Amino acid sequence: MKNTIRNAFKMKLKKGFETEYKKRHDEIWPELEALLSETGIQDYSIFLDEETLILFAVQKISADFDSNLLPNHPIVKKWWAYMEDIMETNPDNSPLSTSLKEVFHMD
Repeated sequence: MKNTIRNAFKMKLKKGFETEYKKRHDEIWPELEALLSETGIQDYSIFLDEETLILFAVQKISADFDSNLLPNHPIVKKWWAYMEDIMETNPDNSPLSTSLKEVFHMD
């Protein structure tokens, strides 16, 4: 994807839900995956630190990505409700997430 920006953030999994988190993502809803692609998210990976249960996500987003679009989309809200029992979340079920600053990159 041309004109992309690397975006990284962290989230936190609740203890004991490592297997369930992976299972739910292995079975990601096709409509959610399509929505992410259509809105400009590509090359999206989530890694788990099994000692801290920190989830580290990295993705490429299009330069014109609208960060306000996804949080208001019904599919995303439904996914958040589906995931809230196994992750630390905000009152609206969105994952508690912290943006990360890039300090090194090598192609």
